[in-house]
Amino acid sequence: MNARFGKLPWLWLSAAIVALDQITKFYFESALTLYQRIEVIPDYFSWTLAYNRGAAFSFLADHSGWQRWLFAVIAAGVSVVLVIWLKRLKPNETWVAVALSLVLGGAIGNLYDRVVLGHVVDFILVHWQNRWFFPAFNLADTAITIGAIMLALDMFKGNKPGETAHD
Repeated sequence: MNARFGKLPWLWLSAAIVALDQITKFYFESALTLYQRIEVIPDYFSWTLAYNRGAAFSFLADHSGWQRWLFAVIAAGVSVVLVIWLKRLKPNETWVAVALSLVLGGAIGNLYDRVVLGHVVDFILVHWQNRWFFPAFNLADTAITIGAIMLALDMFKGNKPGETAHD
């Protein structure tokens, strides 16, 4: 791999995340009506269709619409930073490259929804019976979460100078 490009070839993973995210969102938008639930594992896991006009956990979703563009600008800015970070990674920083690529793919998947549709499409619902519901989410959110956990694990590993975690 050419050192000049850092870990930019890992952008294929980001592209795959965006594609899978958009395909699944399209499928569930076509297959379900808004808030319809199909229980996959009774009392624990369902498919549903929900729209989120806010950020994570519907933060600011009830506002007039300005938040759509605020979150879009933030996601675009973070995406640029992640690409630059990927480019600057050293050849042995594969763990970080995968983590950044997952976060980037998820961010772009949700950014597309926010800009083009005006809301993020969610379809995964984790719940306990009908008493507790985790907010609905999607594959982009899952990729962001996994990537963030990977980055945290890398950070907490406590590397010695010149050493990279998990490679």
